[in-house]
Amino acid sequence: MLNHQDIERTLNRIAHEIWERNRGAENLVLIGIRRRGVTIANRLSEKLKKFEGITIPVGALDINLYRDDLSEIASQPVLKKTEIPFSVQDKKIVLCDDVLYTGRTVRAALDSIIDLGRPKSILLAVLVDRGHRELPIQPNFSGSNVSPAREELVEVMLEEDDGIDQVIITGGDLNGTKK
Repeated sequence: MLNHQDIERTLNRIAHEIWERNRGAENLVLIGIRRRGVTIANRLSEKLKKFEGITIPVGALDINLYRDDLSEIASQPVLKKTEIPFSVQDKKIVLCDDVLYTGRTVRAALDSIIDLGRPKSILLAVLVDRGHRELPIQPNFSGSNVSPAREELVEVMLEEDDGIDQVIITGGDLNGTKK
């Protein structure tokens, strides 16, 4: 579905849209949802630095304890570290993730961020919007819109995490990994 060039072009476009929407970088921060959302946030920060010459701070968010399906996916969740090296108070946050599906991951991320403080705004950037929302959540910035069947899986692979940049749709079983 998407190869390395497609992903790079998409992230370039999203970075430009973020810059335009925020009219610069004042109080702008990027927060990625672990795992690949952090990679996307880092890439967007690098792109903004490359074409605007400014460094946008990046944080990493673990939402496992905020999930509403925690008891369904694991008896003992694997917790990763939330690393947000800045205050979220009065910041313009761009929350980054790889795939937007049901909206439940984003809802959990919003709860987690609000527990850290009161940002001025939170916008959502995703590489792939696959539809099938269960909550009223929509991205402000999205790369590709796809419409696979519910039983199909949208797999995002990024070089930093997986050794290759690509997005594919497979007939796999979601096994409770709704996004």
